[in-house]
Amino acid sequence: MSASIDRDGSVDPGGDDLRMAPDRMLDLAHRAAELLVERTDGLSAEDAWDGEFRDGLAPLLMGEPPEEGLPAEEVLERAAREILPYAARLDHPRSFGFVPTAPTWPGVLADFMAAGFNINVATWLTASGPSQVELAVIDWFRRWLGYPEGADGLFTSGGSAASVDAFVAAREAAGHPERATAYMSDQTHIAVRRAAMITGVRPEHVRTIASDDQFRLDMEALRSAVADDRAAGLNPIIVCANGGTAGTGAVDPLEAMADYCESEGIWLHVDAAYGGFAVVAEQGRRLLRGIERADSVGLDAHKWFFQPYEAGCLLVKDASTLQNAFGIRPDILQDTIWGANHPNLADRGIQISRSFRALKVWMSVQIFGMAAFRRAVSKGMELAVRAEEHVRNSPVLEVLSPVSLGVVCLRVNPADGGLGEETIETINRTVLARVFWEEPALMSSTLLKGTFALRLCIINHTTTWDDVRETLEAIERFGREALAAEAPR
Repeated sequence: MSASIDRDGSVDPGGDDLRMAPDRMLDLAHRAAELLVERTDGLSAEDAWDGEFRDGLAPLLMGEPPEEGLPAEEVLERAAREILPYAARLDHPRSFGFVPTAPTWPGVLADFMAAGFNINVATWLTASGPSQVELAVIDWFRRWLGYPEGADGLFTSGGSAASVDAFVAAREAAGHPERATAYMSDQTHIAVRRAAMITGVRPEHVRTIASDDQFRLDMEALRSAVADDRAAGLNPIIVCANGGTAGTGAVDPLEAMADYCESEGIWLHVDAAYGGFAVVAEQGRRLLRGIERADSVGLDAHKWFFQPYEAGCLLVKDASTLQNAFGIRPDILQDTIWGANHPNLADRGIQISRSFRALKVWMSVQIFGMAAFRRAVSKGMELAVRAEEHVRNSPVLEVLSPVSLGVVCLRVNPADGGLGEETIETINRTVLARVFWEEPALMSSTLLKGTFALRLCIINHTTTWDDVRETLEAIERFGREALAAEAPR
């Protein structure tokens, strides 16, 4: 029986209660788009963060769901005014905390369209066109990295899932040995350590390798750890390199690590979730030289390729390593098999039901072109270099690590201050809090070999030098005031 739906969205009780009339659907979609464009257009006038305590939000949002539906416009407005603003505005031009993203509008529209078309990129049967687009975009990534023909991969929810997929592939390629060991830097993201745990590497067999004074993995320490483990009867299965750490942007010695892993027969995975897309720019390609020799690489297009969440990705040098690890033929999916030339992407990773993540990258690149993306990535690196110069020229600030990719680590510590480490940390924690509460910018902190550091990640394509400079000037101003408060009376 067809549903009877009135122009105002009301339905015949005997019809389909979950449908809307086409005109009504268009009205609501138009209003949702207006709200999004209004937000984006006014973003720079807002703070980079807004939040509310749970005691303030719970009375608004907890409770029983309505038994009968509410007016749709009212629900849209409520979401736009009472829920979505209470979050980090990661696309704000002064959002420098963590690793932010500033998604393109075509990327946003792609997610809307993919959801509306109700795509499940599990198998070729359920999504042949979307599967082909995912293969095409993965091939773009392959060529940007310098991977050979025969390399392949898939989109994932993000770097965490990509790391799990990589660990499974590495474990299977090694023959699923007992007493497996994994190796990663003391700067490696927690998602990689978690992937080791999920895939069965015992915590005591996850080796944390020291980094050098530039926060790059120490090769001698790696060689020593592997040799000791082999002598003890353990089985090294994977070495994890950083293709741009989240903490400092440091890139591990990828070529030396590739040489070593090849000689030892150990899988090399590069976690390039943050920094990997820097390869589209010449400066980034130089920094990441050697990444093309890794057995697997994790990338996040929802970081430095300006896409909405979620847009992670894993590439492997040998496509069969994923198929061997994940390919299973259950009876319920037997009708989806179209042969070797029609791959089922669900056979390459942990997900079976999969959203159409590749469409946002495909649409964004088709509309803007690669030259625009190269300029946007280069701009982030150039702003980070200018920020480092500003810090080095400041009588109040100190650079704590060499700028790499788009990350700047610094602290308030005047050269003639003569302050103890405890006092310096207290001052910088005060500065961090004041920027958070009093400035439009959002920045974060990290610990660099035990030293408290202020951290700016500058990768937003809408960020200007004024945004960076004024944030650094606020850090200097708050730093001077904190220093004055600490001065003996």
